[in-house]
Amino acid sequence: YGTTNAGGANGSCSADGFVGCGTEFEITPAGVLTTLYNFCSQAACTDGDQPLGVLAQATSGVFYGTTQYGGTSSACSNGCGTVFSLSVGLGAFVQSVPTAGKVGGTVEILGTDLTGATSVSFNGTAAAFTVDSPTLITATVPSGATSGKIEVTVSGQTLSSNVSFIVE
Repeated sequence: YGTTNAGGANGSCSADGFVGCGTEFEITPAGVLTTLYNFCSQAACTDGDQPLGVLAQATSGVFYGTTQYGGTSSACSNGCGTVFSLSVGLGAFVQSVPTAGKVGGTVEILGTDLTGATSVSFNGTAAAFTVDSPTLITATVPSGATSGKIEVTVSGQTLSSNVSFIVE
């Protein structure tokens, strides 16, 4: 998933003279490109134009990004830009900080709606944990753990880490 600063199906962006005001896209591992959204010029759209920077994915699965121009503010001649979200139906996940550690070490697990978590495991090995907030669990890398996914069970759903945890 990504963005382009120019191109797309919607007109000309007068701020820089680009043809098209940028896109949000998906490209599959097989190389199939799909345009998910076409940004449009400052006057026509309040959602911004000319995306700038990379997309960031929240643990909810939703992507977030910024635009250079557009939006609803009149403080800038071409709009001051926006923050936008892109939901493509990807599932929630958890992320560990750090992504590697030793048995007995403490790991923070970030996620969305973690209150009520009933289990945490490191590549299938159960771990002791504490739910610190709706977005944070603190866990101890259990004896016998091996490198692999961290899994958190909450509300009958199992959330897996987006990156394998390395047991050192």
